[in-house]
Amino acid sequence: MKPEFAEILFISDLHLSAERPAIIELFNRFINERAIHAQTLYILGDFFEYWLGDDDPAEGLESVFKSFELLYQHNVPVYFMHGNRDFLVQQEFAKRTHCQLISDPETILIDQTKITLMHGDNLCTDDIEYQQFKCKVRNPEWINSFLQKPLDERKEIVETLRKASKSETAMKKESIMDVNRQAVLNAFKQCNSSWIIHGHTHRPDIHRYENNGHTLTRIVLGDWHDHGSVLSIKIRPELDFDVELEAFH
Repeated sequence: MKPEFAEILFISDLHLSAERPAIIELFNRFINERAIHAQTLYILGDFFEYWLGDDDPAEGLESVFKSFELLYQHNVPVYFMHGNRDFLVQQEFAKRTHCQLISDPETILIDQTKITLMHGDNLCTDDIEYQQFKCKVRNPEWINSFLQKPLDERKEIVETLRKASKSETAMKKESIMDVNRQAVLNAFKQCNSSWIIHGHTHRPDIHRYENNGHTLTRIVLGDWHDHGSVLSIKIRPELDFDVELEAFH
């Protein structure tokens, strides 16, 4: 019997690390209970708390890679977008997990509707310090220099950056770390789409904008701090697709 619908799933901001085994277990259960039945899975950044490079053995995350293998065995394509924590994921990781790396932004077509996928940090233009830092570390020369360092040294650098980031974040206004409305409207226009799906801000919600007689939809994925956050798009024959932003426990 054919399923009544095809389901496309979107997740982001899991921040997986060996220090958070409960969230690793939750992700693995999500794969076993939901994702293996999906048509496609999209991961929109910050899947890991940090990624030091594809030569990182990722100790403590062995079960996560088994879950990727399970998706591959069930013929579920996985698309992986870089976040600000795991932008050093490269082709060796993609090969190991059978994922396809996608750009940020990436526009896809679902049931004849153009939907733009983003991590979301590019929309937070009021956080000038963060945008300057991002520009620095995304420079190919900085990346090449960093990846040439020994793994232990890379880890020490990242831990130092994480501590500094937490300290700086605590001093910033909440509004600065959210998206800028004009940046959102500009993104809709530049990508020529009426839907945007992103993560990064950890503020799950569905926002509607009226712009020149058109309704624009922005869906924000939640983080996986206490529970999972999943966006489900169900495509039913001869019907508009259903959208549900749900918690996964």
